[in-house]
Amino acid sequence: MIRVVVAGAVGRMGREVVRVVTEAEDMELVGVVDREGVGQSVLSATGFGSDELMVTDKLGECLDGAGADVLVDFTHMSAAADHALSAIKRGVAPIIGTSGLSIDDQNAIRTACSDFGVPAAIIPNFAIGAVLMVKFAEMAAPFLPHCEVIELHHDQKLDAPSGTAIHTAERISEARSSVPEKVHGAVEKVTGARGGEHRQVSVHSVRLPGYVASQEVLFGGSGERLSLRHDSIDRNSFMGGVLLSVRQIRQCDGLMIGLDRLMFGG
Repeated sequence: MIRVVVAGAVGRMGREVVRVVTEAEDMELVGVVDREGVGQSVLSATGFGSDELMVTDKLGECLDGAGADVLVDFTHMSAAADHALSAIKRGVAPIIGTSGLSIDDQNAIRTACSDFGVPAAIIPNFAIGAVLMVKFAEMAAPFLPHCEVIELHHDQKLDAPSGTAIHTAERISEARSSVPEKVHGAVEKVTGARGGEHRQVSVHSVRLPGYVASQEVLFGGSGERLSLRHDSIDRNSFMGGVLLSVRQIRQCDGLMIGLDRLMFGG
């Protein structure tokens, strides 16, 4: 039985994680952490789980008392790295779904993993289809190096571009055999109209109500175009990846970035 603590349990993603962990026959929900709903039962605060397990805002105390194997964190970029470090020091493997962690944050987590011999994962996107899209983009990049990434999310998303878009651009950059010449027009009539750039890959962000999470990778070649697109219709699309991560993280070493590392290795 895998003992799981969920941080950010009362949020939109956290509630879904509480639901699927509670429903999984090989998992036990042993702790829930959030700034909202403190003192309420997890059942009252989220609609799922036990009426005996209480929401707390003290992660360290929760981890100490829960005997957890895994922490799933969907909190905020300002707290997620500290949560991961707190878990690692206690021998608990953190799975971070919160986006926006800096390179310094990632390096600190990587160092802690090495120092304490505890694995960790930072997962920009838990949707299996989105992971496959990134994999296909990585496969296409050596042959069609001219490409751009367009990501579309709900209007409450705090960071731009998304972690998935950054991750995609990095994989494309690593896979390309050469960097193509820029195709920018001579004049950008509206500042930012051509989007931003990460690792010499153009990235565009859209924030609108009605979206959950979508991404398209556009490739252009001589006389041909290739489009790769993934759409998450609701947050249930991420739960298969969450369960996969919880089940596999303890068999990993060090810091894993991306669900694809768990799916395909490497």
